[in-house]
Amino acid sequence: MMQDCPKCKGKGSVIVGYKECSSCGGTGYADSFEMGNHFKGVNSKAAAKFDLGADQDIPCEICNGKGQIAVYEDCDYCNGKGEISVCKKCGKPIDPKFEICRDCHMKMQEEKARKEQQKTDVYVIDPLCEMKDINKDYLYKGKITRVEKYGAFVTLNNNVWGLMRCNTSGYKVGDEVITKIVAVKPREHKIDMAPAVVSNYNIKKLTKQIPRTRIEDLEDEMGKVVRIDGEVLQIQQTSGPTIFTITDETGVTWVAAFDQAGVRAYPDIEVGDAVEVIGDVNQHGGKTQIENQSLTKLDGAKKEKLYQIIEEALNKRAEPEDVDFLVKSDVLNRLKPKMREAAQKIRRAILDGRSILVRHHADADGICAGIAMEKAVIPLIEKVNQSSDAQYYYFKRSPSKAPFYELEDVVKDLSFALEDQERHGQKLPLIVLLDNGSTEEDITALMQAKIYDIEVVVIDHHFPGELITKEIEDGEIVGGTVEVDEYVDVHVNPYLVGGDSQLTAGALATEVAHIINPEIKDTIKHLPAIAALGDHADSGEVYQYLEIAAEKGFDKEHAAKVAECIDFEAYFLRFMNGRGIMDTIVGIDNVDKHDKMIEALYKEYQKRVDTQLKAALPNIEKTQFDNGIYFNLMDVEKFAHKFTFPAPGKTCGFVHDKVVKELGEDKPIITLGHGPDFGVIRATDAVNEMFGFSVNTIVSELAEDIPSAGIDGGGHECAGSIKYLEGLGEDVLDDFVDKIKNMQKV
Repeated sequence: MMQDCPKCKGKGSVIVGYKECSSCGGTGYADSFEMGNHFKGVNSKAAAKFDLGADQDIPCEICNGKGQIAVYEDCDYCNGKGEISVCKKCGKPIDPKFEICRDCHMKMQEEKARKEQQKTDVYVIDPLCEMKDINKDYLYKGKITRVEKYGAFVTLNNNVWGLMRCNTSGYKVGDEVITKIVAVKPREHKIDMAPAVVSNYNIKKLTKQIPRTRIEDLEDEMGKVVRIDGEVLQIQQTSGPTIFTITDETGVTWVAAFDQAGVRAYPDIEVGDAVEVIGDVNQHGGKTQIENQSLTKLDGAKKEKLYQIIEEALNKRAEPEDVDFLVKSDVLNRLKPKMREAAQKIRRAILDGRSILVRHHADADGICAGIAMEKAVIPLIEKVNQSSDAQYYYFKRSPSKAPFYELEDVVKDLSFALEDQERHGQKLPLIVLLDNGSTEEDITALMQAKIYDIEVVVIDHHFPGELITKEIEDGEIVGGTVEVDEYVDVHVNPYLVGGDSQLTAGALATEVAHIINPEIKDTIKHLPAIAALGDHADSGEVYQYLEIAAEKGFDKEHAAKVAECIDFEAYFLRFMNGRGIMDTIVGIDNVDKHDKMIEALYKEYQKRVDTQLKAALPNIEKTQFDNGIYFNLMDVEKFAHKFTFPAPGKTCGFVHDKVVKELGEDKPIITLGHGPDFGVIRATDAVNEMFGFSVNTIVSELAEDIPSAGIDGGGHECAGSIKYLEGLGEDVLDDFVDKIKNMQKV
């Protein structure tokens, strides 16, 4: 509110001093003159009226005869405006942007709070309240459902209603009214009500207090109304109700909430929210489900306490059992903490309701690793999620053609994961990479996964590069990290603890699968032997795994056939996992068909390999260099059948094995099968032992020598591949041959 400034009286300026009048020179009078002369020519009667016969002094018109004039300045109280803002309550001057002063504001707030406290409480009851929860003389808000001459029937919820006796002329069905409870008659199941007129009231929700039921105990409460507190794992909109998947510290259940057909119920509830659910327990489609009556989001201390309870319980449940390895191994013992961490991460993802996405190399080693993981994880998923199709929602296994996580693979995985999150409300998955994920070539794909904060577990035996950090005890490496560790959550690789590629991914994944789910030990214990033979591994652990496989009826010869049949079938499966077929081939499922399957596949396998070798062997360029290395060069693009099994990489392996069989495994033999823009390298262990040969090292050196060739590749010490630009293919091959020719014994 504005009013005149009390200092300047609304003028906007005040007198600060006086100065001499410049008009009269300080005399206060204007110059004198003769009145007679002034009236010359004027009517004599008019002149006579003044009767002025002498000269007269006239006051100054500027200073009004004072001889001084006032000096003004803008009023500093109102800044020259002439008015000020005052509190409309008490009149105290205030800042113009406010209407009332601070003191009056505080008084108003206090008055408002006092009035709030004096408001009448009006109760709205939740769907579970019954007649026994209603109190006499309390006010309740309800809805008129029927109007008669003698009164209106008011419903407070589906369980509670009564008769409000009143003049019904002003009421109609559907009106919301406030009623006072006059009497509660439980025996007659009647409630008498009266109209209540209140203008100042608080709405309070009356919630029936129901003790919390844990999800694992729901089956014992069938047909009853229960309350569960949990975290939302998934939200699915059906053509009817909205289905919320809820977890607590004991299990997972489903809550069906209906608003309208096909319309999302509780749109404010999102995945990850802590909620309180009240509803009826029943069964739907063979699984326990809650028909929702109320679903409330928890906040503050309740939410934090629930999260803490769930976190602690799930961490405890995810902790794997302390089981022994299938074989005795120093490398495995040093890797055990990482392997247990990987097992715990996978078990926790299952309990969290996240899907497990397994990627593995499409060869015998990678497929054995994938099958072992599949057989360990799926039973746990089905135990946690009772849905008949849970394994298809929460587990996916996909082969990768390359021995590393390609961009093509990660793009597919991310696309499906984000689509499932959008369409089905699923959490983002845990990615488990088997027989790939350790090398520099994997980093770009892993970086993309990390952008979405997707957790990644790697179980691999490819050379991951030089250790960045090392932990050494008694002169041996007992732990270390590599560049790829920046992008993965758990990395299991024998190189990190001083091991090598002879402990295959199939063996490592089987051991981790055994830790995850010890009950499947007998089902998968023969897989490491098949994986080792498929990868031509040779170590103390391999011989122990062969003995275990033999006990199950897989002697070395049969296990080798199985490995070869896996590679053969994988060629035609391409990007399919071949779950049923591969289970039969490895003798895990359809065991009665296993022998027939191996016999049929192995015959065709041998036939195709023989056909390929007949074309390739006569065209090998064999040389023995002065340093003793036997070098075999073959153009697989020109002298091998295309678009059939075996592919160029496998063909090179078969040719190498044939030469080794002729010369002996103790000889230093290197075979290079090449095409216009690629090379496949195989070498005996003798080359590595005698000359320190490593595919990864030689690929790195070639990349430094010919940077314009775009060289990429790698693998194990004695098996790998290389890619380069076709136009510089001859330069790359010449440099490769020179390096082999000039290698010196270590």
